Formats: sequence, structure tokens, C-alpha cells
Amino acid sequence: MKINENMGTLEQKLEEEFRLLQREIEAYQAEQESCVRAISLQHGEALQSLLQTLCNRKEKGDGMQKKEVSKLITEISAVEKDLRRQTQLSGISLSECLVKTLEKSERKTMQQYRLTGHCCFLSFQVEFALTEIQDGDAFLRKITDLNIIVDGAELKDLCAFLSRVEETKGLFLFFRTLGLFSERCKQRSRTFQYFKEKYPDVVYLPEGCRSEVMMIQSPKLPGCTMSIFWNIGVSKEGAVQPKIELLMKMPEQAQNLDTNSVMATAPEAFRSLLMIYGVETSIESLIKAVGF
Repeated sequence: MKINENMGTLEQKLEEEFRLLQREIEAYQAEQESCVRAISLQHGEALQSLLQTLCNRKEKGDGMQKKEVSKLITEISAVEKDLRRQTQLSGISLSECLVKTLEKSERKTMQQYRLTGHCCFLSFQVEFALTEIQDGDAFLRKITDLNIIVDGAELKDLCAFLSRVEETKGLFLFFRTLGLFSERCKQRSRTFQYFKEKYPDVVYLPEGCRSEVMMIQSPKLPGCTMSIFWNIGVSKEGAVQPKIELLMKMPEQAQNLDTNSVMATAPEAFRSLLMIYGVETSIESLIKAVGF
């Protein structure tokens, strides 16, 4: 009996404590809502103003970012256009440009460059170090450690020149001469190919159209051969010097019949033709002279 009474009393105490806690929670919630309303009334306008300012900054920042991107695209387009123009003028096309900073301070910057590209038939790779020193308002630039690699059948004509360029660090001279040399090589190859296609039974290119030799053989004159040697030399100073020579070969019987010394005087006569009529007309004259 006492146990039941004690249990009833305990339940009543628990219910009273629960109701007390519930009232305290409700009071805290009411106080919290009151505080929020007070803060809203006191600082609501400032908060709204702050939020509006942040939104405006974001929109302005997005606008500035779009302008920067547009400006960058315009600059890239201008650089690409200028690069295409330079490629057309010089014939030099770069496929890779790597730059590595070796040293950087307030007055001095040293960078390692590696340029890879091609000019007509020739591919090249140029490595050099560029040191830039600020002297007041002026900048002093110096090229060191210049190393040039050129790959192509025409390399033999450039070897002495390349050695001189690496020795003198003449990077600008290298690119200028490479453009001129490649243009002359392209002219020679184009001319040889033209005559081979026009006179396939007479013109022979023993080493292909990129070689410096073109042979003319007439079916009417067996054993008689005219060889045109078209060499494109480059001096150590970078001067491109084309030289075209004619060499004749005749059987011994034909040489005995050459009373007018045609074989001996032909090279000089051909040089005179070159000076007056130019390369293509002079070569065509030779082809027609053998009775084609």
C-alpha cells in the first residue's frame, strides 16, 4: 500500500517538474523572439544595406571580370594576327616556345629560352639565356649560351655560318639569314621540279628536287650530258650567295668533233645567259639546244 502511495507521489513530482521545464522553455523562446525582433528593428536597415552592397560588388566584380576576359581575348587575337604576319614575311614558323626563369631580382632578370620551329624545308631548335638589367629608365639585354640545331638536307651549306653565329651570339642574324637562305632553297627546288614535270624524258634529278644538281640528257645525243650545279652558299657574316654553274660531259668521239670548242665555252656562255635572261629562261634555252 505504501509502495503505491510513494509511486503516486513520485509521478506527481515528475509531472510538476516537466510542466516547470516546459514553461521555462516557452519563456526562453518568447525572449529569443523578442530579441530577434528588437535586433531586426534596430539593425535591419543596416543589414539590408550591407547585403545590397555585397550584391552590387559581386555584380560589379563579374562585370570587371568579363571586361578583363574580353580585353585578354582581344590582346591574344592581336598577337596571333601579328604572329601570322611575321610568319608570312619571314617564312619562319614557331611551334614551341619555352621560357624558364633562372634568376629574378629588382634590377636583374635572367631567363632560359627554347624556341622550336621550321623555315621552309629546315627545322630548327634554338636555346639561349637572356639577361635583362635595368639601368635607370633603360633596360640592357644580353644573350648568352646560344646553341642552335638545324635539321635538313641543306645543313651542309650552313655549318660554318652557324658556328659563327653561336660564337658571336648573333641571334637576329641567324633568323634573318635563315629566312633568306630558305627562300633561295625553295626557289631552286621549285625550278627543278618545274622542268622535271615539263620535260620528264630529258631532265633528271639524281638526288631529288631539293638537291643542288639537275641533269639534262638528250635522247638524240647519247652520252652527252649537261649538269647544272645550283649551290646556295652562306658566308660567315650571313650573306646568302647563290652560284649556278654548267658542266658538260661528252663522249670522246664527240669531243674530237667539237671543232668550235662548244664544250669549253658553254659554261661561260651559260653564265652570260643567266645575267641577261635569268635562271628559268637560261635553263630552258639549254634544254631546247639539245634538240628537244
